[in-house]
Amino acid sequence: HHPRRGGPRADMVPEIAAAVGFVSSLLRTRGCVSEQQLQVFSGALRQALAEHYKHHWFPEKPFKGSGYRCIRINHRMDPIISKAASQIGLSVPQLYQLLPSELTLWVDPYEVSYRIGEDGSICVLYEATATKPVSSYGMLTCKNQMMLGRTSPSKNYIMTVSS
Repeated sequence: HHPRRGGPRADMVPEIAAAVGFVSSLLRTRGCVSEQQLQVFSGALRQALAEHYKHHWFPEKPFKGSGYRCIRINHRMDPIISKAASQIGLSVPQLYQLLPSELTLWVDPYEVSYRIGEDGSICVLYEATATKPVSSYGMLTCKNQMMLGRTSPSKNYIMTVSS
């Protein structure tokens, strides 16, 4: 058990940057959105997420509020994404064409992960391993609750392959 360096990190900068970068890269792959628009979109989304998460960010309990911070696109577009997109003139129907129709993005302290499709496997976008409090990894994380007993490769398995 290592002492945590410098206490809990209060800012959400790396996590939000990872989430915003991921959504922007999804928009970029379709090529209909200019780099300039993407910059405006990224800035708007970063600001909106920071605002949305402000009182729902608990580095000492990374999974508290996870459902509130979860960004979802399924039958409805996540309002935070559609609001940022409206600043560059993208409508919700356009977003549905540009983004996966089933996307869940979890932005938690020390970890950002996503799943495309309801049965897709969960991929980790960002992980702050040095500061992660191991004790908080109970089995009832947002992901496991949402899986509802579905079997999928365990996260450790996924991480070993990628490292």
